Amino acid sequence: MKRRRLGNEGFEVSEIGLGCMGMSEFYGTGDEDESVATIHRAIELGITFLDTADMYGPFTNEKLVGKAIQGRRDEVELATKFGNVRGEDGSFRGVSGKPEYVRECCEASLQRLGVDHIDLYYQHRVDPETPIEETVGAMKELVEAGKVRFLGLSEAGLETIRKAHAVHPISALQSEYSLFTREVEDEVLPTLRELGIGFVPYSPLGRGFLTGRFKSIEDMPEDDTRSARFPRFAEENFMKNVELADRVREVADEKGVTPGQLALAWLLAQGEDIVPIPGTKRRKYLEENAGVADVTLTQDDLRRIEEAMPRGSAAGERYSEEMMRAVGR
Repeated sequence: MKRRRLGNEGFEVSEIGLGCMGMSEFYGTGDEDESVATIHRAIELGITFLDTADMYGPFTNEKLVGKAIQGRRDEVELATKFGNVRGEDGSFRGVSGKPEYVRECCEASLQRLGVDHIDLYYQHRVDPETPIEETVGAMKELVEAGKVRFLGLSEAGLETIRKAHAVHPISALQSEYSLFTREVEDEVLPTLRELGIGFVPYSPLGRGFLTGRFKSIEDMPEDDTRSARFPRFAEENFMKNVELADRVREVADEKGVTPGQLALAWLLAQGEDIVPIPGTKRRKYLEENAGVADVTLTQDDLRRIEEAMPRGSAAGERYSEEMMRAVGR
């Protein structure tokens, strides 16, 4: 597995990471033993950039990741997040970027993860009630205290990114980016490249659509929340998006790779500053994703992918109206 650099501060990670959220919540029932084995297998394959957040579970995903990396801390680059406030009962209670909250969250994450420092600490969502300069100022203090190495933002708007970067170098922005979701290409990516900030796409497989595993809405597990949370999984949009994914599958079949590998290879081809973090909770799918290391796309391949799934062709918004209000602040 090759390595890539995020930002200009010397932070190097594996060229794809592992999103750990689904091991604990949202995408059906998890299996802790298999999840831990998946993280161990990721490290063996050179996928060492692990992504979690305090809100996943809530609070249980960091513990799971901490359990998996016990005794192997130096083998991984560990990213976690704060900012989405949840109760122990799973309720969502808003967003906070207050300095005291930043400090409290960091201490709690360090304890759950069982580590003495976090490699990349993100603000998960921007708090519109707290100036970003105050939030990043508190994050900067964590760097100075040795509790955090590098700073990141997630789903932040252009003005916020610039203001944050002026307080302390931002190494990475995390946002959704895939063949299904390409809005970041307009202004976000050019701004990041101007400032020297790396980009970490989450949901790089279109929340599963681009793997080609879904053929009908009945394929979704009963306890999977995607259809309730994401309009692209709603009944009126589902089959349209399956048809798009099938077009990508045709290109992948001709290339001799899986649809997921093709989608990840497409993302990697968009720039050396891009590090996607496909999520999975099973070794089988992790190993499939790792196969992208052997995929090289030609200009003709890229043209055919664009023809198969033109930008803006996905049916439905990426989030519900309420959730969209929390991005791009």
